[in-house]
Amino acid sequence: MWNYRLMNKFLKEFKDRGFFYQCTNEEELSKLLDKESIKAYIGFDCTAESLHVGSLLQIMCLRLLQKNGHRPIVLLGGGTTRIGDPSGKDKTRKILDEEEIEKNIKNIQNILKKFLDNNNPKTKPIFVNNYSWLKNLNYISFLRDIGKHFTINKMLTFDSVKVRLDREQSLSYMEFNYMILQAYDFLELNKNENCVLQIGGSDQWGNIVNGVELIKRYSNNQSYGLTTPLITLASGTKMGKTENGAIWLDKKFLPVYDYWQFWRNIDDRDVIRFLKIFTEIEINDIEKMKNDNINNLKKLLANKATAMLYGEIAAMESENIAKEAFSITNTGSNLPSIKIKIKNLNQEINIVDLVILSKLENSKSEIRRLIKGNAIKINNKLISDEKLIINNQLFIDNFVKLSIGKKKHIKIELI
Repeated sequence: MWNYRLMNKFLKEFKDRGFFYQCTNEEELSKLLDKESIKAYIGFDCTAESLHVGSLLQIMCLRLLQKNGHRPIVLLGGGTTRIGDPSGKDKTRKILDEEEIEKNIKNIQNILKKFLDNNNPKTKPIFVNNYSWLKNLNYISFLRDIGKHFTINKMLTFDSVKVRLDREQSLSYMEFNYMILQAYDFLELNKNENCVLQIGGSDQWGNIVNGVELIKRYSNNQSYGLTTPLITLASGTKMGKTENGAIWLDKKFLPVYDYWQFWRNIDDRDVIRFLKIFTEIEINDIEKMKNDNINNLKKLLANKATAMLYGEIAAMESENIAKEAFSITNTGSNLPSIKIKIKNLNQEINIVDLVILSKLENSKSEIRRLIKGNAIKINNKLISDEKLIINNQLFIDNFVKLSIGKKKHIKIELI
């Protein structure tokens, strides 16, 4: 390992914050970063209209590059999305049509712009779409000029291929080519943008090394690869996935309040680690917080993470809504709401059906278990009868506040 005291400032913080997993030539990269500002790229799949928090570590890497005077290149995989990255996948991805991919690219670019500094000309992100150079490739020329630098023997050793084959799961020739195309992306950016560094998740290590080696063989230029660890929650689940679905970085798919709540409800064991990874609070300051009140630290994490995406006002509003939700005297008029259609309250709808309509729980047996465990409240009043009929007396100003446990609160409105 390269001597920490001599390490470049960017790499030091990259390690101190928990971003670091592997590097192709750490000492040489550190010296280069000390000498000059560089261009580095990170690629993003465009398989969905929004990114989720599983992509947030890569976004924090882009911000750290800018902070240290380097210029990030954001590669939006309009071309490779038409194939699908087999890394970490048990089966072939669904192939999207061109209209869907273009829509996804535009929305993802808008999300990324919220996180990045778009004003400083020296560090302003460069957005590229690899479809612009992949769409016109001549197959024969590509095999002759690029394919000759890859051996099947080595390609079969990469995890993205090996795991699928070991499990006897099919891997299409189309997917098998993905690693060559990703390496070619790095070569294109090296030639046209003087990009010398690719950053990606640990599952991209093989693809990144392929790119570094291709650049060396093709043009004799030196380039580098840097990977980040897979971030998991203390519970062992993958970052970005919850029992209620993905934590999206777009309020169209996840309300701002729910995004704030995700961070507020992080496991105690993850709080200090996530303050380092997902905020820009100085490391020394975070170290001093280790013995602080854990709930205050969770609110700090939630506010900082939410402000980075939606702004400080939205973060403060979410905190205020949370205070209101926990208030035993407030019915929660500002809570996130869901509208339900009940033709008239004379028709019978019981508490179990109301919870199902709210989508806070989808199992009737689980709802009954929660009622027996004194975990469900209507307008802050404990519900003990699973056959309780909801009537208009419970609706104050045309809505009720439904609470499940300490963390799930919603306003149910009638339409």
